[in-house]
Amino acid sequence: MGKGLALTLIACTLVLGACDKTDEEAAARAAAEARARAFAASEKPWRDARVAELTAPQGWTSVIGLHWIDPGSHYAGAAGSNGIRMAMGPAHLGMLELGADGRVRFVPDKSTALTLDGEPLTGATVLKTDADEGGPSKIGFDEGKGLATVIKRGDRVALRVKHSDAPARLQFAGLQFWPGGPEWKVTGRFIPHPAGTTLPIVNIVNMVEQVANPGAVEFTHGGKTHRLELLDEGEPTLFLVYADRTSGHGSYPAGRYLDLARPTANQQMTIDFNRAENPPCAFTAYATCPLPPVANRLDLAVEAGERVYTKH
Repeated sequence: MGKGLALTLIACTLVLGACDKTDEEAAARAAAEARARAFAASEKPWRDARVAELTAPQGWTSVIGLHWIDPGSHYAGAAGSNGIRMAMGPAHLGMLELGADGRVRFVPDKSTALTLDGEPLTGATVLKTDADEGGPSKIGFDEGKGLATVIKRGDRVALRVKHSDAPARLQFAGLQFWPGGPEWKVTGRFIPHPAGTTLPIVNIVNMVEQVANPGAVEFTHGGKTHRLELLDEGEPTLFLVYADRTSGHGSYPAGRYLDLARPTANQQMTIDFNRAENPPCAFTAYATCPLPPVANRLDLAVEAGERVYTKH
């Protein structure tokens, strides 16, 4: 074999090898893209439901005001003469009176058509808060487009106002998600705390509440074990509020939320980070979102679930 022919054969072999490597890389990319598309398709029903919940007529994007109520009497409405100035709604809603007993009495304005829990409201009433059994009293206005309720946070109460014509709802920009994937759905082990354990939780308006803390959940990801404290707000599920290495770097800076099914009989829990949600504060300035406790700041970049909400 001549030297020239040998060199030619070597060159061809190298080219073929490079071609094979390029083909393998292209095939791997195509397979990864196909898996990503399949995963996104499997998540679409949940993501669509999440958007529908946020943009419902009384969803979080409809919130137009949060007005803290001091002791005494206060007129509420959209007119400038009101002590509680609403961004939208009737010029005069009525008068709110916070008594020494912590109860809020409401006297409707006679010139305004209002409802209370769906029925015509014509006289004075004491309003229930969201801390009361059965939830808050619902004052409807603007032919059902508007809704006002009283919320209780610590020892304070506030009037939360929603309207289906809220700019944040009508101009909703949609949700964006991290790639995520099946590897972000992990099985954890529930570690119970003594009965009655609570955890101080600070919210975004700098109030502190002691919240029931029934236990923690431990899970492994990337060969490292992580631990998160769980909260019990009286719902069928347990509540998880956490921050991670993506917080402020593609995810909402103040952390994200997850609702978790309660542990099984063998103390197992499923944590699906693909379902991590932005807190209401990502969509409205009028929420009182709890912030992650120090124990729930993960040394882990959770590239799954909702990315930070960005308005167009």
